[in-house]
Amino acid sequence: MDLMQMLDLLLHVDTTLETLLSQYGPYIYAVLFLIVFCETGLVVLPFLPGDTLLFIAGAFCATGQMNYWLLSLLLIVAAFTGNTVNYWIGEAIGHRVFTHDYRWLNKDALRRTHEFFERHGGKTIILARFVPVVRTFAPFVAGVSDMTHVRFQLFNFAGAFLWVGSLVTGGYFFGNIPVVRNHLTTIVLVGVGLAVVPLLLGGLWKFARKLSGR
Repeated sequence: MDLMQMLDLLLHVDTTLETLLSQYGPYIYAVLFLIVFCETGLVVLPFLPGDTLLFIAGAFCATGQMNYWLLSLLLIVAAFTGNTVNYWIGEAIGHRVFTHDYRWLNKDALRRTHEFFERHGGKTIILARFVPVVRTFAPFVAGVSDMTHVRFQLFNFAGAFLWVGSLVTGGYFFGNIPVVRNHLTTIVLVGVGLAVVPLLLGGLWKFARKLSGR
């Protein structure tokens, strides 16, 4: 996949994925595996189109162009192993990320994710799957924060299963409905909002309780 195809994928997931499917045939599974793995496993690639990609891929499964069960299994493995690698990187680098200036790392996003992680604990690994950018940094921060490996992997598997399963299945049943296909970006943004708003309200509630306690 060249740079122009990657840019097209970011902007027009449905048409570009169809083109890639015709170009790569059965190798499209490897392409999608790599995209999901890189988005979840490498903190320098948080911009990859995870949510829309899973949803549109599910829609192609409904038309018989891809196998639903094979795709779901491979992408769950990709999301799980990507997060695991990301966790190991965070564990290896440790707290140096907060004191050293790494050009390849967005420190503002890292700090926001760390604060998010501190407020919500282990469930962040699951919830972050549904929040772009945060899902890329959450496993890295878990590694930096010395979260135990066993506990991390439990949340990691649950998050990968729910994220891939819900979006691919949603695309399978609803992705080919014209009104859904034509307003996909809006629907994804609404979905992200529904995932984020309860967390923000929970954070505001805790903050308000602290203020009232003082």
